[in-house]
Amino acid sequence: MSLAGKTLFITGASRGIGLAIGLRAARDGANIVIAAKTAEPHKKLPGTIYTAAEEVEKAGGQALPVIVDVREPDSVKAAVDAAVERFGGIDICVNNASAIQLTGTLATDYRRYDLMHQVNTRGTFVTTRTCLPHLLKAENPHVLMLSPPLDMSPRWFGNHVAYTMAKYGMSMCVLGMAEEFKDEGVAFNALWPRTGVATAAIEFALAGEEGMRHCRTPDIISDAAYAIFNKPARQCTGNFFIDDVLLYEEGERDFDKYRVDPTKPLMPDFFVPENTPLPPGVSMGPKA
Repeated sequence: MSLAGKTLFITGASRGIGLAIGLRAARDGANIVIAAKTAEPHKKLPGTIYTAAEEVEKAGGQALPVIVDVREPDSVKAAVDAAVERFGGIDICVNNASAIQLTGTLATDYRRYDLMHQVNTRGTFVTTRTCLPHLLKAENPHVLMLSPPLDMSPRWFGNHVAYTMAKYGMSMCVLGMAEEFKDEGVAFNALWPRTGVATAAIEFALAGEEGMRHCRTPDIISDAAYAIFNKPARQCTGNFFIDDVLLYEEGERDFDKYRVDPTKPLMPDFFVPENTPLPPGVSMGPKA
């Protein structure tokens, strides 16, 4: 398996999961378009598009940092045009950019509602639509959404309906576009973590530093994404993958290496269907 020479357009790639996916592909010599908003250092959040580009090039890839607001079609088009001019095309589109607020209906103001839907659902649609003319020319084109399985259980809606709607909108793009473009050979898949992943969203928005110790590292997502991108697009589309299930099927057996702190039990993530069993030998509890 190799992504050498492939061009990945990754939204939200200045840090966290997006950057991890880019770095994994860069180790093969891939071209990484770092499409994100952070051009200046943030007082709390690590990394900018430029520091991410440095990491990508140190890992062995070619990097193109571009300032992008996925809510704005002109911003996305300018970034895609720059990527095509630099690298000649786009092989893989990764919709990773996301906004989150876990509040109930009365506690969710309209501006935050709009932000989540504009970044998550609309941003995914805009980015994918803009990349598609180039993906249709690629040899093995993949589109990946970092979004959950479409499990219509009330438990995933009752506490934060606005956020759930926005994330499920990303997954509905997978469902619809996989069907729409199946004859053209463009793969559309979703990937979602079973557990919390140690990112800025966990540390600053959800669970703090202690919560990070109950997470897996972003490497589990990047390894799973890498496996998806190396599959034949015509034979791998319309799937809603859970990270450890996919990696187990790919032959991975050491899941402890992904734990931030092996002495801590793992934090379950939202949206994982109850009928999704753990792979054999994998535990959510602390390492024995």
